[in-house]
Formats: sequence, C-alpha cells, structure tokens
Amino acid sequence: MPFRIIGETKIDFIGARKPALIVSALFALLGLYATIMITTGHAHLGIQFTGGTSLEGYFENPVEIADLRAALTGPEFEDAEIIQVAKSRHPYTFLVRTKAMEGTTQKAQVVVDLIKQKFPGNNFTLDSVHEIGPAVGKTLQTQTRWAVLISLLGILAYITMRFDLRFGVGATVATFHDVLAVIGIFYLLDVEINILLISAILTLAGYSLTDKVTVYDRIRENLKKFHRKGDFIPAVNRSINEVLSRTIMTGTTVLAVLIILAAVGGPVLRDFALALILGILIGTYSSIFVASPIYVEWETRSPKRFKA
Repeated sequence: MPFRIIGETKIDFIGARKPALIVSALFALLGLYATIMITTGHAHLGIQFTGGTSLEGYFENPVEIADLRAALTGPEFEDAEIIQVAKSRHPYTFLVRTKAMEGTTQKAQVVVDLIKQKFPGNNFTLDSVHEIGPAVGKTLQTQTRWAVLISLLGILAYITMRFDLRFGVGATVATFHDVLAVIGIFYLLDVEINILLISAILTLAGYSLTDKVTVYDRIRENLKKFHRKGDFIPAVNRSINEVLSRTIMTGTTVLAVLIILAAVGGPVLRDFALALILGILIGTYSSIFVASPIYVEWETRSPKRFKA
C-alpha cells in the first residue's frame, strides 16, 4: 500500500472556485502591473537589463567573499553582484558586476583601486573587463519576454495533444498566473529582477506544469468512471482529493531543499531559491483553484459536451 502523508479527504475544492478565482485575478493583475513597470524601467532591474560593468580578477592570498562584499561599499556598489568563480589555477577569483556609475569613465579602475585600498598586501590582478550597454539590456528584455511566451505556447500545445484543448487552456492560464504572481510579489518586495530570477521563473513553470498534468490525469481517469452518471463536479473533486497527498509530499520535499538553499546559499542564490519557493506554493494552489476550475467552467458552460 503506498505511503500517504494524509488520509483520505473529501474537500469540496470546486465549490470554492469562485472566491479562489477572485484571489487569483488579483495576483494576475499585480503581476501584469509589475510587468509593465519592469518593461518601462520603473523597477529594481539587474545590470543585465540596465547596463553596467562586469570585471573578473583574482587575489594571491585567500579572501572570503563576505569580506569582499563588505569592502565594496558606497552608492555605486549598492546593487553590485559579487560571485566567486571556481578556477584551479586561481582559486580566489571573483566576478564583480556593477551598474553604470554616472560621471565615471573608467569604472573598472574605480573597483580595482578600492579593492587594493581595502586589501593592502594581498595583490589583486584584473583578468578581464566587459561593458554591458543599455542596448544589450533591451535585447535581453525582449529575449526574456519571448522565452516566457514560447514556453507558455509549448505548454498549451503539449497539454492539448496529451489531453484536449480545454485542459491545455486551463494549464496554460494557470501557469501564466503562477509566473505573474511571482513577478508581482518580487516587485512588491523590491527584489532585483535579473537573469537568475528569470531562470527561476522558467524552472517553476516546468514544475507547475508537472503538478497540473498529475491532477488532469486523475480527472480524466475518474471522468471515464463517473461522468456517464452525471457525477461531473464530484468526479473532479474526487480526483483532486486523490492526488492531494502526493502533491503535498512532493512539494514538501522540494521546499525543504529550497529552504536550506535560501538559508546557506548566500545572496546570489537566495533570491533564486525564494522565487522557486513562492512558485511551488502558488503552483500547487493554481493546480487546484485555477487549472481545475477553468476546466470545470468550460465543461459546464458547454451544454453539448456536458450532456455527452
């Protein structure tokens, strides 16, 4: 007998679909507003989208990344990204990305001079410098929007081929809702929007889709047994309740790993892990209260299908 984290449940999820859809609509509106603010540059954007300077260099002697972050202080380093790069020849190699500093023509030299001032006696060698212009940032924004759009169209096509168009539309709308909700929450929290966050959003879209396929699979199985008896909505409710234990167990396992990653992964991975944590919670919610209700509403409002 399979292990179940909770026993058999008989919760009327579909009965709560209308207030749940109102909450979901508010999340979606928040995400749309945040997307507009991001597109127009009125958000906390990373240097990949705004432009800036990226430099890589290495120390002769050991340096902790926390000490380097503490050394780079000042308005021009407020949003600096500092990453330690694993290299066998120079183990204390760091990548420093900063936004454009107004009135400064040699941005890299400013960073190097400050590092040498803060770490006297520990030689720092500048290895490479790259300038990221505003045009590159605009290109990345466009490519990001296309990546999200193509992924949603792929979800629609996959679910439609595996099930039918009603399931495909429900899964696509629910996944789009998940993406918008995470973007909206991060906008409210004033978290930096960067490429790593976009990667997390695309990752959670895949996780969210997997959860929705599980729910839809069970709905399709149960409709073959009960739909002929006119037991449509109870069959959908029964399906959600049957996979509830599996959904909670899977989500809890992944969340445990992500919480540890957010706690010990440092500033670079913290926002990535937080995005996935929010995505898993919202994705589980949308599988029950967005994807399934959309299918129910479509089915019940189509008399020919419902009678069939």
